Amino acid sequence: MKYLLWLLKAAIFFTLFAFALNNQHDATVYFFFGTNWRAPLVLVVLAAFAGGLVVGALGMLPGWWKHRAAAAAQQPSMPEQTPATTGSPAAPTPTPAPSITATDLPAVRQHGL
Repeated sequence: MKYLLWLLKAAIFFTLFAFALNNQHDATVYFFFGTNWRAPLVLVVLAAFAGGLVVGALGMLPGWWKHRAAAAAQQPSMPEQTPATTGSPAAPTPTPAPSITATDLPAVRQHGL
């Protein structure tokens, strides 16, 4: 299975590499006010893809922040510790260690593209 995944990754890489080699002629992108940008077509496509990634990530930021705020609000607060009195010889009681369950651990993908 490991070799099949590497073969798939190599096929994707060589397909994209062949695409880049076949699209090296210049393309002109016209902006506003008569400005333009001349670059190889593969760079224009790559820039458009990267711009789409940035716009998509920025569009998701408010949802991420809302999720983070909701998760932080649901976490239990730490119990307040009372200061020890100066006249008592009793030792402070140790706090129990937090238990870790399987749902607390992040999901890790073993094999991914």
